[in-house]
Amino acid sequence: MRAPILSIQSHVVYGHFGNSAAVFPLQRLGREIRPLMSVQFSSHTGYAGWRGRAFDAGMIDDCLAGLDAIGVLSRSAGLLTGYLGAPAIGEAALRALSAIRKANPQAAYACDPVIGDVGRGAYVAPGVTEFFRDRALPAATIVTPNAFELAWLTGADAGTLADARAAIAMLLERGPRVAVVTSLTLDDTPEDRIDVLAADARGLWRLATPRLPIEVKGAGDLFAALFFHHWLDGRSTPKALSRAASSVFGIVAATYAAGGGELTLVLAQDELVRPTRLFRAEAV
Repeated sequence: MRAPILSIQSHVVYGHFGNSAAVFPLQRLGREIRPLMSVQFSSHTGYAGWRGRAFDAGMIDDCLAGLDAIGVLSRSAGLLTGYLGAPAIGEAALRALSAIRKANPQAAYACDPVIGDVGRGAYVAPGVTEFFRDRALPAATIVTPNAFELAWLTGADAGTLADARAAIAMLLERGPRVAVVTSLTLDDTPEDRIDVLAADARGLWRLATPRLPIEVKGAGDLFAALFFHHWLDGRSTPKALSRAASSVFGIVAATYAAGGGELTLVLAQDELVRPTRLFRAEAV
């Protein structure tokens, strides 16, 4: 039986973003996930007229204390974090990690440092970016930034493979054992492809999937959750990269075929278990 994970990130009522993009996919793969919301919004903030609010750290701590009181917090395989409404929420997440690791020193922490995107820039509250850089990275086992977030966290652009390799090395020097960078466009990336790079102490791997004419929110959250799940299963970075990227591409392709909009997680759920196309991670 797979050990459950605790997931502290956003929740949306409509669509699949944050925990809404992580819970069902991991359940479909047979892993229990305990979602704790950092914010609750009506939809992702790309929609005009969205509403909702961020929760405070006290509420996060209260829920964690309740989990600890019934003995389930300590039985977690690890922690996943994504969008955080405020730096204080991040500090509460690190307190949760400490409680988990007190009982299970091998517990992993997958940090998806949600900061912003290329073209849109940063969209998080003041202090959140610094929290990820200065507090979360040293505690993380896995970090999964996109290209924009890689540049912000390291201060280095990744225009070439050599540049990306150097920037990823900088991330790993901060503490994580594994770094995965999504949504990369390098100087040798074909126009019809999107690159992903993953690295650990054993090497660097590259994987490219077709670039579809669609932009969907939540794909990065889905990728982070799937990568964490598959990495926990086998502790293999290239295998986890291959499985996660293949499933995300399958879901995005199904979303495009359905006319776009929100991720078709339920309609295309078989892509989570048996991806139609399996993309291989190649050592570079």
